[in-house]
Amino acid sequence: MIVVDASAMIALLRKEPGFDLVAREAVGGVMSALNLAETYSRLFDLTQIAPIEWERAIEPLSLSVIPFDEAAAVAAAKLRPATKRLGLSLGDRACLALAIERKLPVLTGDRVWATLDLGVEVRLIR
Repeated sequence: MIVVDASAMIALLRKEPGFDLVAREAVGGVMSALNLAETYSRLFDLTQIAPIEWERAIEPLSLSVIPFDEAAAVAAAKLRPATKRLGLSLGDRACLALAIERKLPVLTGDRVWATLDLGVEVRLIR
């Protein structure tokens, strides 16, 4: 099982480099609801396709979407000091916090994550 970042999901849905790895690794994975919102928002900006179409496209992955609740918000905020110098967004930190909490590797297209020392395995898609 793996935590899927928005960058990985966008790569999959747009068939960008690394999409084939995401297609294999993301099946049965988990994703923060905040990262799902980030994914659909970015895809709408890029394609003008309604989010319902993307929902249908990711159905075969059988992803579990994890609520971004108060505990998740606090966990993401606590990562700010360790990630600020690299400019990680709230979405990035939400994804990493979920991976840390679940003790799962994280799948991303953001290379800078590999330089972090947060006790979580970062798997790059490209």
